[in-house]
Amino acid sequence: MSAKFTDLHCKEVICVSDGRRLGFVTDARIELPEGKICAIIVPCPCRFGGLWGKREDYVIPWKNICRIGPDILLVDIRPEECRTPRLRPGLPF
Repeated sequence: MSAKFTDLHCKEVICVSDGRRLGFVTDARIELPEGKICAIIVPCPCRFGGLWGKREDYVIPWKNICRIGPDILLVDIRPEECRTPRLRPGLPF
């Protein structure tokens, strides 16, 4: 399976195991120097309009993408296992 990031950006992500809508693709992790997408990043929903709550992202490995459709991505994951704290700008990886 291959795709350009511009084809994935802003597509809705749906978990096939429970039908949960996870959100929209906003970013990707890239392997360097090969330039391969190794994971997509979907922001987790925040409580109260984003003012309070944990700042976390779903980091979904590329191998867990089942199907890329015209408007959505179907992924086979356990959402709780893919949650990671959001990196703050300016901090090292």
